[in-house]
Amino acid sequence: MNNFRSGFGGSIPPVTLNIIIINVILWLAQIVFLRQGISLTEKLGLHYVESQGFRIYQLVTYMFLHDTGSFMHVFFNMFAVFMFGRTLEHVWGPKRFLTFYMVTGIGAGLVQLLVAFLRIQSLKSGMSAEAIEEVYTQGYSLLQQNMNYINDASGGLNLALNSVTVGASGAVFGILLAFGMLFPNAELFIIPFPFPIKAKWFVIGYGVFELFFGISNFSWDNVAHFAHLGGMLFGIVMILYWRKKDKIHGNYF
Repeated sequence: MNNFRSGFGGSIPPVTLNIIIINVILWLAQIVFLRQGISLTEKLGLHYVESQGFRIYQLVTYMFLHDTGSFMHVFFNMFAVFMFGRTLEHVWGPKRFLTFYMVTGIGAGLVQLLVAFLRIQSLKSGMSAEAIEEVYTQGYSLLQQNMNYINDASGGLNLALNSVTVGASGAVFGILLAFGMLFPNAELFIIPFPFPIKAKWFVIGYGVFELFFGISNFSWDNVAHFAHLGGMLFGIVMILYWRKKDKIHGNYF
């Protein structure tokens, strides 16, 4: 599908609208609860599987939370859902769009866990068994007190093991990927560029950008670049699967 006809006008379809509402409400709840000494980020954000804070449901809940100290984090994610998600929902329908959003978000979380595993194995390779055991048993509680080990190796391992990931960015990158595949020649105006960029080049460029910064900051980075790429990867898989399935049944998108 090369012709972008839906535009950005019109009403907001139900899934897109509810995704935005849920994310904004939970972001506000994070702030309110934190003032009462309760961290929803800690309880619902995604931890590494070996962390004492890990719960399986976090693979779903993490994508509806955002950084409480950054309004722009939730704003830009929800703006992207609004701009591109509603077009996809109009094309696919609510059920398929919701499935895509959840799969790409969970997929991004799984990729983030895989990257954390590789980072942890790399950090552990230069540490003694005693130091590793210390981090695994005491590191989580240290971070809860806003403390960490002075030793660089132990401190780095503790952050990789017990830090928390939040944000809808993985699913958002899946949405951007889908838009670029369905409407490759749609022209987008991206600040600060003074000229339009075709969606396909925007998506490819953004993917290369994330890969570059993900690799260059592999040791530690507060931005989950590989989770973003994970959202794109799972998005590609879903779209190719649906295209094959729809072709068999005589439907196309």
